Amino acid sequence: MKSDKKIAVIDFGGQYAHLIASRVRRLGAFTEILSNEENIEKYRSYAGLILSGGPSSVYEVDAPTLPDAFFELKIPILGICYGHQLLMQKLGGSVISSSNKEYGPALLELSSQESSGLSSSVSNQSMVWMSHGDEVTKLPIGFTVKGSSQDCRYAFVSDEGNKKYGIQFHPEVTHSIEGEKFLSNFIEICGVSNTWTLQSFLDREVAVLQQKVPTGKNVFLLVSGGVDSSVAYLLLAKALGKDRVKGLLVDTGFMRKNEVSDLKSNLNQMGFDLTIWDASDEFYKALDGQSDPEVKRQIVGDLFLKVQGKAVDTMKLDTNNWILGQGTIYPDTIESGGTKHSHKIKTHHNRVPAIQKLIEEGKIVEPIADLYKDEVRELGKMLGLPKVWIERHPFPGPGLVVRMIASKENRDRGILPSLKELIAKSNQEVSVGILPIQSVGVQGDQRSYAHAAVIADSSLSWKELDQLSIQITNSIKALNRVVFTPGLKVIPEEFCYTQLKMDKEHADLLREADAIVNRIIFEEGIHTSIWQMPVVLVPASLKEGTYGIVLRPVESQEAMTANFYEMEKSILNRITSELVNLEGISAVFYDLTHKPPGTIEWE
Repeated sequence: MKSDKKIAVIDFGGQYAHLIASRVRRLGAFTEILSNEENIEKYRSYAGLILSGGPSSVYEVDAPTLPDAFFELKIPILGICYGHQLLMQKLGGSVISSSNKEYGPALLELSSQESSGLSSSVSNQSMVWMSHGDEVTKLPIGFTVKGSSQDCRYAFVSDEGNKKYGIQFHPEVTHSIEGEKFLSNFIEICGVSNTWTLQSFLDREVAVLQQKVPTGKNVFLLVSGGVDSSVAYLLLAKALGKDRVKGLLVDTGFMRKNEVSDLKSNLNQMGFDLTIWDASDEFYKALDGQSDPEVKRQIVGDLFLKVQGKAVDTMKLDTNNWILGQGTIYPDTIESGGTKHSHKIKTHHNRVPAIQKLIEEGKIVEPIADLYKDEVRELGKMLGLPKVWIERHPFPGPGLVVRMIASKENRDRGILPSLKELIAKSNQEVSVGILPIQSVGVQGDQRSYAHAAVIADSSLSWKELDQLSIQITNSIKALNRVVFTPGLKVIPEEFCYTQLKMDKEHADLLREADAIVNRIIFEEGIHTSIWQMPVVLVPASLKEGTYGIVLRPVESQEAMTANFYEMEKSILNRITSELVNLEGISAVFYDLTHKPPGTIEWE
């Protein structure tokens, strides 16, 4: 395929660079990811150029940039977030750190005076997704304002004559309601269409796999039993044949209740040659006393490799003829800092240094590493994956390891007065508090590790809770999450802290809690409305010697962004009642945070 039939996405390290490419592909135009250090002739060969977001600020000394000649190209250019700010700065505009940072939904109002080809057929008022801490304050010559939000005057600008466009919001995420119209219009402006389908990916990937794994070599696939590894297996089997693909399911001791036996039965029905390896004692020992999320992930990733090595020896598989396979998808890599300028949000266990070294040596095959979860599910349908498997909620490779928050006690008593002041100004009469632990989040493409605000149960509707949550995380940088306590009307001045250990006893407690939650959401028939529902054990509660459970149900398609799920209160009350009846659990927290600013998992 010639470059002049493609659109290039210039990656500045934002969470969404590959998501932009994915969205454009799904809209019918082929895309490729490029760095900001390509030869100018390389850029010139494309039909259109999209500048992605990124964690840097354009006014920083070492911020990633592009040569002046790039902006003189007679090719349509669309700048998104950081890309928008860079486009403005390089062409003579100004960008500063904003006092009105925006993370989450915002209403874009199109100018009634200035129309644009980029917003053709877009509503005059449209909900979009913001994630930025900087803002444009002066436009270059030739640009005019096409749309604004309440806190961002230059949310959408363009130079129609030169086909250059800048938008501060993310059109590629599903939370930008008409985002696909902006991208479709840009494809139209570039004059390209129908150069990408998932079927063309499948055909090409089969051919690629047959080259990567030539006759005489086979694949040893590490599986979790989730959608990703199941689709990876089916794709490998299609390309290589079932006899050349074996699977290893490592029981880490941090699997869900009855997960191992159920997975073995179900995978065997698919004709998958699966070996179960019980390494729970090894994982408990290796994780004993560990609390740092990154260290835990590192241990899990490294131990996976060691266990895999033992299994290969025991199964008498010739390492010269077998290579490692993984069901890694793109969000796993981008959140691990997988692109040149990206800010590491968290290290996925498939991206620890030992794994990365094997990838560089060509000893690992990852057939779906360029796909997002929604594409993986669609590919699964194409490959004949049963509906019950496609509907399974995603489950992290490290299992419950990342859902057991063993972090040390961390109290910041300076936050609470600011939170109470904000609540008072919002005219909401509700009790609030702060959890004595921190969790990982992502704000403005950068990793954050911050506290969660706690809101008591009250008469507030989901919409009011949502608005309050957004207001809190936008206003107080030290807070990246907001949770509320179903059934608890008054928040204690301080929550109790009880150290949590990464052992079988605590894993069993979380297993029981997780089983209760999943049983109820399936019985209530809401499991398909919820994209994923992490159940998290935290060392914060209402009573010494007990723990809390965080419920984190989200709506999403591609995992790069998510909304919290608005559960019916009767169902939530049923779940809460059963959880607090578990010995060792005295508090339930319901996560109200979107992604961003909170990640889906708490670690």
